[in-house]
Amino acid sequence: MSVELGKAASSERMATGFPDGDGSMRYGWTMTPSPLTDLVKLVIKPVNVLPVIFVPGIMGSNLKSKVRNVPVWRLNATLGQPFGLLWNNAPRTAGARQVLLHPDKTLVDDAGAVPTFPVGSIGGPAGYKARGWGEVGETSYQAFLLWLERTLNHPGKAYDKSWKETLNPILADQSRPWGAHRPFAPCTASEIEKVANWFYPVYACGYNWLEDNALSARRLKSRIERIIRQHQQGFGRCKQVLLVTHSMGGLVARACSQLEGMAEKIAGIVHGVMPAIGAPVAYRRCKVGMRDEDYAASLVIGQTGLEVTAVFAQAPGALELLPTQQYDSSWLRVKDLAGNDLLPPHPDPYDGIYAVRDRWWGLIKEEWLAPEGGEALGWKDAVQYISRAKDFHVSIADKYHAFTYGFHAADPKQKSFEHVIWQLKKGISPEGEAQLPNPSDVMQISPQQVRMDGTNPEYVGGENVVQVVRSGMGPSVVQYDTSHYELHASRQDGGGDGTVPVSSGRAPATAANVRQWFALKGFAHEPAYKNEMAQFVTLYSIVKLTAQARTPPGNLIWPPN
Repeated sequence: MSVELGKAASSERMATGFPDGDGSMRYGWTMTPSPLTDLVKLVIKPVNVLPVIFVPGIMGSNLKSKVRNVPVWRLNATLGQPFGLLWNNAPRTAGARQVLLHPDKTLVDDAGAVPTFPVGSIGGPAGYKARGWGEVGETSYQAFLLWLERTLNHPGKAYDKSWKETLNPILADQSRPWGAHRPFAPCTASEIEKVANWFYPVYACGYNWLEDNALSARRLKSRIERIIRQHQQGFGRCKQVLLVTHSMGGLVARACSQLEGMAEKIAGIVHGVMPAIGAPVAYRRCKVGMRDEDYAASLVIGQTGLEVTAVFAQAPGALELLPTQQYDSSWLRVKDLAGNDLLPPHPDPYDGIYAVRDRWWGLIKEEWLAPEGGEALGWKDAVQYISRAKDFHVSIADKYHAFTYGFHAADPKQKSFEHVIWQLKKGISPEGEAQLPNPSDVMQISPQQVRMDGTNPEYVGGENVVQVVRSGMGPSVVQYDTSHYELHASRQDGGGDGTVPVSSGRAPATAANVRQWFALKGFAHEPAYKNEMAQFVTLYSIVKLTAQARTPPGNLIWPPN
């Protein structure tokens, strides 16, 4: 095609750009036969880009060793499950876990598995890698990211009536759908129309979940700034991003939105199953592990309190999942034989529970900081990390981005720990010791005075007894524990998603900056975004957030008039 300046245009052609994985724009026209020399006006429509950045939960980012540059935590799928991670972690001792999963020795691994086929605006593996998808767990998040990219960046969606019709029933007027906390405002036709004229390239931003979430927030800030710059090249128009978070990723995003300049660069945040004020289950796992909670998961995370504590106590990010000062101050309870409370409320859980050194119900048994084969962590170091967790909690308390949406699970079938309750039960009395100690005296004893091996139950007094019993069938070995008391960590006492209890999940619902919050059912914590209702809520929130996003105006025409 040739262009002759000065002649009236006999035709006009418009092209809408398409963002590549690296942020550059692609345009295309069908060329006319070379004998035609009439002037053709090429109209390039700038692409309004509102990148969506997904921020995963704890353990949802792939990690590798800083020194050896090999993966130490990679959630690739084998038959749909992270069997490789299970195979590697299950046989590791507490000491080996402590050495391997140290915040100073690990960093984000971007070489996780990514799709091989094109979806939305991504043409292949290089595009997915450029978008950060290799940083997050394939098993946990890839299906959701593919759905999000496919839905938001449907080719030709601005002109595709069927795409809009697909949205309409999802976003239709309902009185209070999805357990909406505030009066529900359905998406309007004009809001849906606006979505059709934006591109939403979907990114993922992993982070080192062992580190302080304040550091992860700064990493997210850098990623946001880089993505915006990428999409300002050529004819791209990008001023802001949207954040979609899972679990602890919500804490990272909230901290990021408080950093200088970030409130304006984030158009809004959608939070999913965020432990807004912490989760008591984090304490329980440090005491008795996960074996009686979820055996399969315990093989990866830790079967005993020793295995969990060895990593948890040196990881500020993990400690920041503990209940905050905003949580019910009676979340930790100890009950005597009659069910009476022996432990008073602790308005300050940091000094009153987490940093308590000489009581068995404190967070950390000191000996577990130095497991065999590990690298010993000092008590002062552990307390310093607890103090850092407190500082982080204070820094984000009641602070949410000005445009916040989200959801939590309020499912009574997904049993969760609203409280951790230690129940004293009478044990098999040690031989020659029939009189029980006073329960109030039991509250004063140290971790070293309890037979504490990091499993449920623990024992006060007595011993492990092995006897050979002879019968007509021959000798057999009988093993049992004697004790004054058995200390049983009770099972889940509330609803939620199996990890985050309802009280913590719904805590943001009344915050000033939260525009809407939903209470959903039918899913567990880790696969929350695989649930259809959670996806609908996310889509609704993105449409609403787009309506108030900053829109750059205008078309570019070549040649200029």
